[in-house]
Amino acid sequence: MVGLKEELLKSIWHAFTALDLDRSGKVLSHNLCTVLNVPHDPVALEEHFRDDDEGPVSNQGYMPYLNKFILEKVQGNFDKVEFNRMCWTLCAKKNLSKNPLLISDEDAFKVWVIFNFLSEDKYPLIIVPEEIEYLLKKITEAMGAGWQQEQFDHYKIALNTSREGLSAWELIDLIGSGQFSKGMDRQTVSMAINEVFNELILDVLKQGYMLKKGHKRKNWMERWFVLKPNIISYYVSEDLKEKKGDIILDGNCCVEALPDKDGKKCLFLIKCLDKTFEIISSQSLLRKLLTALHGSPLSPAAIQSTVSLLRAGSAPPHKEARQKRKELRQKLQAEQEELERQMRELQAANENKQKELETVRKQLEAAAARAAEEEKKRLQTQVELQDRFSLELEREKMVRQKMEEQVAQKSSELEQYLQRVRELEEMYKQLQKALEDEKQARQDEETVRKLQARLLEEETAKRAELEKWHLQQQQTIQMTEAEKQELENERMMKEQALQVAMEQLKQLELERKEALEQYEEVKKKLETAANNTKSWKDKVAHHEGLIRLIEPGSKNPHLITNWGPAAFTEAELEQRQRSWKGKKATST
Repeated sequence: MVGLKEELLKSIWHAFTALDLDRSGKVLSHNLCTVLNVPHDPVALEEHFRDDDEGPVSNQGYMPYLNKFILEKVQGNFDKVEFNRMCWTLCAKKNLSKNPLLISDEDAFKVWVIFNFLSEDKYPLIIVPEEIEYLLKKITEAMGAGWQQEQFDHYKIALNTSREGLSAWELIDLIGSGQFSKGMDRQTVSMAINEVFNELILDVLKQGYMLKKGHKRKNWMERWFVLKPNIISYYVSEDLKEKKGDIILDGNCCVEALPDKDGKKCLFLIKCLDKTFEIISSQSLLRKLLTALHGSPLSPAAIQSTVSLLRAGSAPPHKEARQKRKELRQKLQAEQEELERQMRELQAANENKQKELETVRKQLEAAAARAAEEEKKRLQTQVELQDRFSLELEREKMVRQKMEEQVAQKSSELEQYLQRVRELEEMYKQLQKALEDEKQARQDEETVRKLQARLLEEETAKRAELEKWHLQQQQTIQMTEAEKQELENERMMKEQALQVAMEQLKQLELERKEALEQYEEVKKKLETAANNTKSWKDKVAHHEGLIRLIEPGSKNPHLITNWGPAAFTEAELEQRQRSWKGKKATST
């Protein structure tokens, strides 16, 4: 209802500004109530227009009455064309140009209504150049002529230099002058204006001849169909004088194509909730030409597109396009204002920077003058000091030359002595390293022996424990059925423990293998250390002759197991076998 109120206000504004309110305010109000189907309120009307000092004598006085007693009661059940024609009648005589125009009064009325639709929502009403271009393009396309963009650009430049846009009467003069319709006759221009009027004001999306099948007699009759956003009206002919019916469209309607039958082609159905309409697109060449003269031809695809817009809750294409153009203009205007604001800020910042730079320049000039004076003094002092230091430097050079000769002689003697010391130290370090490697190899061998012994003991203990659990399970199996039921849970727990023990046993075997590998590595290191010790024996004896190398002692032969050399002797093995047998006898 807000959009409808804005549309009504534009037409009323034209009528209101053309009348003398003191004499004709009542007439305007009465006519508005009549064409808008609003109940009359004679008491409120007389009270508002009473002849005293508080009566309305301006727009501010009349608008409260208009909003409260007329516009707020409008329900939309009125004829928009009749309403606009009433407002046109009140304002056209006073404002319409007396110069001869190439369009009729009826065409001027339609241009005036289109102006109200495309004008900006601010008063006094004007139409901006972008909307003028849109309207002229629509009229030119409807006439079948080519659009002269360069001509309009020149006109737009001349218009922008003097004003923001055109009033309704200036727009009528522009179209009526034929400036953008040269070479076209009055009838062609009139038909083009009527086509644009039907699309923008009457919401006519498509129109044309089609055949419709009757619901009762089942015969095919040719009708002139007019498609609007929520209704399809069909008439006897294109003059729209005799209306035959309506097809109400909503989101539940659908369009369905039918196969050709009985020699008829282009059949389709329009299915609504209460009725189904069977229609054929017109195939007559004459009818197609008549349809083309009234704009884009009506087709099943156009009807389906309209139903889709209803389902989506979208506005008609021309209204949605107008809203998008308006939003784009507002966006561009906001961007332009923001750009101007930024330019002003940049200009102010630039001026401030210029002032700061001027101040800095003066400060730099003063600082440069002071620096030049100080530089002059510094240079004078530097020359004096340079002469003094030159004399001292000559004396120091002579003293340093003598000292360098003495140092060179002493350095040569010291270098020979230090070379001898470094050779002895290097030989001692290498001998010390060989001894440390041999010692470390023996310690690693002993560690591996102890680790193998500990792993074997743990393996023995685990095996004994496994044998014990195995015996306990055998005893449990010999129990009675009643005891089996009670001990079932305990057996499951022991099986789990057995599984864990098996996993631990496997882990111990893996660790024992790793220990065996470590033993092999230690053995290799020991052999390497022994070789290094032997190689250094002669060198040390040559220099000192007093150091004796420590050699590894003899080793007893090792036992061989399934996993390699054992880490125990035969006596230790016999002792452990006796220990296993004793534990086994105890468990049984």
